[in-house]
Amino acid sequence: MHRTPSRSHAPPHWPPGLMYIQSQCYHASVPAKICAVIRPGIASGTLNSNSRAPVIIRPVTAASHPAHGQFGLFASKKIPPRTHIIDYIGEVHADERTDSDYDLSLYRSNDGQVNVGVDARTMGNEARFVNDYRGIRAKPNAEFLEKRSASGELHMSVWSGNEGIKKGEEIVVSYGKGWWRARSCGQASGADSQG
Repeated sequence: MHRTPSRSHAPPHWPPGLMYIQSQCYHASVPAKICAVIRPGIASGTLNSNSRAPVIIRPVTAASHPAHGQFGLFASKKIPPRTHIIDYIGEVHADERTDSDYDLSLYRSNDGQVNVGVDARTMGNEARFVNDYRGIRAKPNAEFLEKRSASGELHMSVWSGNEGIKKGEEIVVSYGKGWWRARSCGQASGADSQG
């Protein structure tokens, strides 16, 4: 029932040693009954669309940028307001990953016993390079939202905000106060901390 990641040609600036995937990989820690909720009726070989999102990974060169010397996610074309940009792809898991800055909450069982996340620390797609807006601009121009794909699989996705995003503009979200509280070292752009 657990899917092996599909390896595809990585985009420019993809770090060596990091697996590029275009569909979720399911870790053995996710119970079968939870898999059935997250991806109802999806055959184990079913993959997401291979179409490229309107994004590009770029090195951050501005010395004033909190992620200077790392990478950021930028719009490769104009993105209209309230538009799905890209799904946050990684390893879907139900084990503890307190050491990962790339782990987003995806699903919590009704009884609160099982928490499922998607971790892009060792495998993922371009979405793992989206930085927090703090120190970059006054407010985020994008946000994380849960959505189901056309096949019914639950994803955490990046959507543009109310004003849209200009071509060449960095796509930034809010990681939330809880993310920052959990990191006493005060990283400014953790989603790209290992870029």
